[in-house]
This record gives sequence, C-alpha cells and structure tokens, in this order.
Amino acid sequence: MSTTNRLRVAIVGSGPSGFYAAEHLLKREPAVEIDLFDRLPTPFGLVRGGVAPDHQKIKSVTRVFEKIAANPAVRFFGNVTIGQDLSRADLLRCYHAVIYAYGAETDRALGIPGEHLAGSHAATDFVGWYNGHPDYRERAFDLSQESVAVIGMGNVAVDVVRILARTPEELGSTDITDYALDALRLSRVREIYMIGRRGPVQGAFTNPELKELGEMDGADIRVRADELVLDPASERLLAGHKAAEKNLTTLRHFAARAGTGKPRTIHVRFLLSPVELQGRRRVERLMLGRNRLVAGRNGDLKAEATGDRETLPVGLVFRSVGYFGSALPGVPFDPGRGIIPNDRGRVTGPAGQPEAGEYAVGWIKRGPSGVIGTNKPDAVETTDLLLEDARAGTLNAAPEPEPTAVERLLADRGIRVVSWADWLKIDELERRQGAAAGRPRLKLTRVEDMLAVLETSDV
Repeated sequence: MSTTNRLRVAIVGSGPSGFYAAEHLLKREPAVEIDLFDRLPTPFGLVRGGVAPDHQKIKSVTRVFEKIAANPAVRFFGNVTIGQDLSRADLLRCYHAVIYAYGAETDRALGIPGEHLAGSHAATDFVGWYNGHPDYRERAFDLSQESVAVIGMGNVAVDVVRILARTPEELGSTDITDYALDALRLSRVREIYMIGRRGPVQGAFTNPELKELGEMDGADIRVRADELVLDPASERLLAGHKAAEKNLTTLRHFAARAGTGKPRTIHVRFLLSPVELQGRRRVERLMLGRNRLVAGRNGDLKAEATGDRETLPVGLVFRSVGYFGSALPGVPFDPGRGIIPNDRGRVTGPAGQPEAGEYAVGWIKRGPSGVIGTNKPDAVETTDLLLEDARAGTLNAAPEPEPTAVERLLADRGIRVVSWADWLKIDELERRQGAAAGRPRLKLTRVEDMLAVLETSDV
C-alpha cells in the first residue's frame, strides 16, 4: 500500500477504547493506516480478560471489533510490548500519531494495616484468574474459607461477589477457565459481604448487575433496612436521579425479603470502611469503621468516620476500590491520578504543552470510570482532535512512516508478532474446544501455549 499522503497511526492497546478510536478514524479519514498493538497475543482487552464469564451478551461487542480489524487499512501486532519491544521513540519514528489506549491494569490499595496478610487480594487478580488472563493464571485463592469480604460497590465488586456465589452448574456453561471452575466446585464459601464506605445512593453498580445478585440459584441476599435510611443530603441527591432511585428500590426489595435457606448468603453493607485486617499469618478478621455522610467542598457527600467499630470474621478479602493506570517508559504520566496527562485527549508534557502527535483514550485518559460503551464518545473526542491536528499540520513528523519500517524493527529484534490471521487461528481452536464441551470457548491461558498453536499446521 502506498504511503503517499496517508496518515499513519499507532494505537497502543486493543481493548474497546483502542477499537473505537480506530473505528472513528476509519469513518472520518479515508487515507489512514492503523496499526493496533497489544502485549498479549489476544485482542479485546477487558472484554476478554475482565468481563465476567456469566455475561456472554456483553462480550458480543467483539463482533463490532472484528469488523474493524478486518478492514484492509488495519493491522494487528499482538505479542508486542510497547516500552520493551518497541520504545516511544520507535513509535514516533514510524507514525504520524500515537494513541495510547492501554487502560488501567493495576489496582488501588486500601492503605490499612494488615493489607498484605495472606488472604488479602486485589479484585483485579481474581478477575484475571477466573477469566484466564496469562498474567494471573498462576494466582491462588483460599476458597476453603467460609466468609469472604469484597470491599467496593462498583460492577467489578458485584462480579466478584456473583462468581463466588454462583453454583458450579451455573458456571459450567460459561467460558470460565477450567482451573477456576475446578477450584470453585470445591469452594467452602458460605458468607459473602460486599462493603461500601458510603450509602446506597452512592453505589457505583448499575441496576441490572445489582438485581442479578438477588437471582442466584444458590445464594440468598440480605440488606439491612437501617443502612438504607437516607440522610437529608442523600434524599436531595436522589431526587431526579433515576439510576440511584432504581438501585434504592431494588435494595429495599432485598431488605424486605426473608431468607430461603440457600447454602450461601450475600450481605450488602453500607457506610462502613475497612480499618484493619487482623490475623497472625493470614487474614482472620476485618475491622470496619462506621461512617456518616458529610458535604465536601464541591458539594459531594464524603464518608466521615463516627468512631464506631464492627468486626467481621472473614478469611478472604478482595479489594475493589478502583483500577489504576501505569506508566510507559518515556511517556508523560501523572502518578497521582494514574493517567497520562492530557487535554481532552491530547497528551501534555511537564509544562502542560501538547506533545505533537500523541493522544490518549479510555481509562488511561480519564481514569477507570464508565462501562464499555463510555469509551466510544471518549474515543470520538480524542480522534477528532487528532484529525484537527492533521489538518493543521501539527502532527508528528515521522521520518520512517512506511508500513514496512515497524515490521523490520520487530523482525530485527526477534519478536514473534501475532497477526490478526494468527489470532483467528487461536480463536477458532478455543471455540472448537468449547463447542465440544458445550461451552462458548475454552481459553488458552498461557502465552507460550498460544504461540505453540500457531506453529502447528492442523489448527
């Protein structure tokens, strides 16, 4: 393909934000060539590695991404780590624009005593483990514990609670990994506590996910009516806030329910903050502090400790208080916010100046907020600015924008690039093995196994 007058764009990360950025560029600029990079051999980011296995409908968004990847103007470079296999300087040498779309993979700490005891985990580790993400495949969780606490009130926390509460029969028809399914079959977990530091109006979960907690085949749900009593400020906040109204209605319905004797119980608790994890060598107890809500400087409601304490006898704790971005070598980064500093998507340097030809989308742009669809308007905002800069002639002056330049660099460095055609071979094998077991797919969970598949001729 000739590169005369063609816009060459690298997108670092092949999750939803990366694909949505590619989609908008293809719609708006006919003379564009896009290379999507991912450090894993598999595309789709959190759609593959983060969306819970019992939510197959959400994963169907990959059909849209597959159409984007099939465009002749798009290439996929899997198994390529930016910052290691290719540097920022390499990208700026080969592309007029670079879009950072690699999300937020680490987690926020609680910052409390005992957090590093055995039995204390990031929810991201558990999610990656049951979804077969290669980084988390070897993690181990002590599911012999009868009581578990999940700290957080977002959809990730709800996912963790739901997977812990599901029966093996419910999970057996999903694409959960075999090793996770085997471990969950032996689970002795009986009491699951989901704990939020603020009140029911401030819960970050969406209503469909909340309702699902009350529909478990093997778990009852309990909500304390006294923790649903609203303070005046929350009452005012609730007025006209339809999502919060729906959540509160659902929670009140749960609070009015009687138990049915199911083997597990989900406890949804509010206005409690973790104060300390206690135990000799591993987590044995979780100390919680009771909160009240007070108005902050910006008019929002903040949790303020009352001094009252409560202790839960739990042996396993998952913190789910937010994802956090990480830096790429040489790329501007805000360590306080865990994002690449930017102005509406244009990457900015130490003095706030725009970095020519560098952009950010998704969680690494705005922080970990929203659902998959939130990334679409976010990507549109960023790519519109990129195209505006292209028209103004202020993009990066790449000295080697030929499509073969990056291929030569990777070949010279001995990197086994996984192409889109290669991924389709992996995808076909996973689907075929899944179909034989009556499941959507059986995932390959080790990078070396994925690469080995590509060396065989019978895939």
